[in-house]
Amino acid sequence: MSELITAALVDLDLSAETKQDAARSLAERMVAEGRVTDLDGFLADVAAREAQMPTGLDGGIGIPHCRSEHVTAPTLAFGRSGPGIDFGAADGPADLVFLIAAPAGADDDHLTILSALARRLMDPEFTEALRAERDPGAAAALIRGEKAEPAGSAPKAPTPEASAPQASAADDGTPVDGPVPGGVAPATGPFRIVAVTSCPTGIAHTYMAAESLAAAARAGGVVLDVETQGSAGFERLDPALIAAADAVIWAHDVEVREKARFDGKPIVDTGVKAGINRPAELIAEARQKAERGETTTLATGAAARQDGGATAGGDHAHFGVRLRTYLMSGVSYMVPFVAAGGLLIALSFAIGGYEIAGAKSVADHFVWGEAASWAALLNQIGTAAFAFLVPVLAGYIAYGMADRPALVPGFVGGTIALTINAGFLGGLVAGLLAGAVVMAIQRVKVHPTLRGIMPVLVIPLIASAVVGFLMFIVVGKPIASLQRALTDGLNGLSGSNAIILGIVLGLMMCFDMGGPLNKVAYAFAVGGLADPTPGSLKVMAAVMAAGMVPPLAMALATTVRGRLFSRTERENGRAAWVLGASFISEGAIPFAAADPLRVIPSVMAGGAVTGALSMAFDCTLRAPHGGIFVVPLIGNPFLYLLAIAAGTTVATTLVVLLKSLGRNTEAPAPAAETPKISVAA
Repeated sequence: MSELITAALVDLDLSAETKQDAARSLAERMVAEGRVTDLDGFLADVAAREAQMPTGLDGGIGIPHCRSEHVTAPTLAFGRSGPGIDFGAADGPADLVFLIAAPAGADDDHLTILSALARRLMDPEFTEALRAERDPGAAAALIRGEKAEPAGSAPKAPTPEASAPQASAADDGTPVDGPVPGGVAPATGPFRIVAVTSCPTGIAHTYMAAESLAAAARAGGVVLDVETQGSAGFERLDPALIAAADAVIWAHDVEVREKARFDGKPIVDTGVKAGINRPAELIAEARQKAERGETTTLATGAAARQDGGATAGGDHAHFGVRLRTYLMSGVSYMVPFVAAGGLLIALSFAIGGYEIAGAKSVADHFVWGEAASWAALLNQIGTAAFAFLVPVLAGYIAYGMADRPALVPGFVGGTIALTINAGFLGGLVAGLLAGAVVMAIQRVKVHPTLRGIMPVLVIPLIASAVVGFLMFIVVGKPIASLQRALTDGLNGLSGSNAIILGIVLGLMMCFDMGGPLNKVAYAFAVGGLADPTPGSLKVMAAVMAAGMVPPLAMALATTVRGRLFSRTERENGRAAWVLGASFISEGAIPFAAADPLRVIPSVMAGGAVTGALSMAFDCTLRAPHGGIFVVPLIGNPFLYLLAIAAGTTVATTLVVLLKSLGRNTEAPAPAAETPKISVAA
């Protein structure tokens, strides 16, 4: 780890009071060492990762981490806090804080070294040595796994193991006699488990869960092999190991890849933190499922029991939660097509005017020196990209429900939706139908000799035929009629009806700023761009305008009333100007996370005002993204900017007022901030 951490990246007296300040203090050291190029951009990436799942671990450890384009080289900074900092762990604050920074395209070798550190954090001797160390250089050497200098007081930490993608436990499978730590009963024979661990970034939690499970398995005399599905890639478990396993443990926060390999095994399906914090319980649960004969059939994105009982893991979630997950899967894959196609079409209109949409095919009529030919080329490429919107939406909704076998019927159903003019709604229904049909087929028990051809031949064939029949003959025409009614309704929106829709869309865009409600409103808007009408173009304009308000409002508030915000928030406010102008609503998340009761209602009010005014002004937008950079493509651009300014002013006024009222009930703030090495909240 010689290139990852040095004495300059160690702070043995970390004075930060919050996790945001701790990340900033350590990140400033990375900036000073040339490891991070943009402090605010990097901290935004750290905050986004933290928003997915708190990074505090039992035992007083915090591991904020992320991949970021602002990182020049894989880097680790370490801070030790006397009072501790809350990173969301169940057992209290963390006194050992490791900030892990990986470039967006980090190579596997460096990530392997980082994973070795993650495993060592499970070793109490290593963490206690770090708590005792007094010299930054010796602490850095200890973290690197090197022998400490003679002057150092810390004991030598274990040398990190080579962090292979698979970790094994129980050297020979021999049962352990006597009491077993962690509550795992001694096995009467070599009980075998295969496990998969994964987290969103694949840097820390993935490998910590693997090490924790391996340690608990060794203590219980269990033979365990782990497949770590980090984001840098993964090495598949040997099929022979899976075949010989008595049970399976999935400790994951992202979808398990190639899960069909584990079909027919008892499966414990849980989150990655459970793998870190209670591995013995998971192993005991796996043993109990195996003893009860609860084999599983992989009928959906998670495991479903063959006995017809409730599905495991994610399928225990409420149906509404699972439905939202399926829909968001389709939307997330559709958005890149929307962005590429929409911006190409918008650019073509900027160059050649709206009449360019009726130009002849550039395959037959293209003149290199004519701007009109280039505009037509961009328009036709963008139109080709847009032709995939509904099939991709349907295909990946089905994929989210039933994995790869559902892709073919999903795409087929989405294409049929376009053929019968069922549009965006038809794509939604086709995707759900395809996923449901494939799930039903997967529940049918087949002879083992047929399992190999089921996902590549039988399921796509049968499911495509069924979905095609349903879309053409049964549900397609009613959905097409509903789509026409919705389109006519949008085209006829005027007066109070349009304003009410603008208010609703504005509230949705600003409630969770990049979360599910925000994505639903955005998906509704971009779905209309697949077959643009005057009404759908108004919806797109209102959605983008409202989505710009939260970060712009926070930027303005920190400018006009900076004393109401911490130094960290004021610095985030400067970045929020650019984020808001670029239609990146997530720029306001740090403010909402720190003070949700004041910030969220304020920005929702501002978003509602902006959405209503955009509709009232009949503003239109053909581009799905871009913020102020696509203003020339907006209908009534000056009124559009006025709507954004009005909503931003309302949100800023409310958040300043609410924070001022709240401040009056608290202890008076000091007249001036006392300079500190790290930033106080």
